[in-house]
Amino acid sequence: MSISVEDITAVILAGGQGRRMGGQDKGLLEFNGAPLIEILIRELERQAVAIVINANRNLDRYQAFGLPVISDRLEDYQGPLAGFASAMDSVDSAFILSLPCDGPLLAADYVARFVTSQQRSGAPICVAFDGERLQPVHALIRVDLLASLNRFLDSGERKIDRWYALHAYAQTDFSDCSDMFRNINTPSDQQSLQAEL
Repeated sequence: MSISVEDITAVILAGGQGRRMGGQDKGLLEFNGAPLIEILIRELERQAVAIVINANRNLDRYQAFGLPVISDRLEDYQGPLAGFASAMDSVDSAFILSLPCDGPLLAADYVARFVTSQQRSGAPICVAFDGERLQPVHALIRVDLLASLNRFLDSGERKIDRWYALHAYAQTDFSDCSDMFRNINTPSDQQSLQAEL
């Protein structure tokens, strides 16, 4: 199956608890004058046809950005896989492309790299590789794997790499722009990254 940008819905994962940020909703954190979610939306709008937000609180604030907002079907913040599953169940595209809300340095060809990776490999899952290790929350995933993911979640599993290991997956090379994977987990991360940009 050869894909194009039209076959993909980008999913910004903003459904976490933000524990290391004192419980703040990280997607709504101000970063150099704009909420993190807005920075990512602006960049993705140049690259993607469809975008949705996965969020579990402050839904009205996320809806104000004019995009569909999808909440986890699993309660109590069950992690990124729960966000994947809810998005896969809600979109009408063949693939989702996930990314976290707390990494503002998105590559200008982010979507295109995943499209190329999938076209070359034919893999149902393509995962970002930073030159040293996988970055599993950055992934292109075929939506028809939802049944597999639901079974995995229903069994009590929550580890992304364990679910990926059940399927063929390809690495998508971002080793030349590994700074993209710098994310904001703590107030000091926020301050240092803002100071550099």
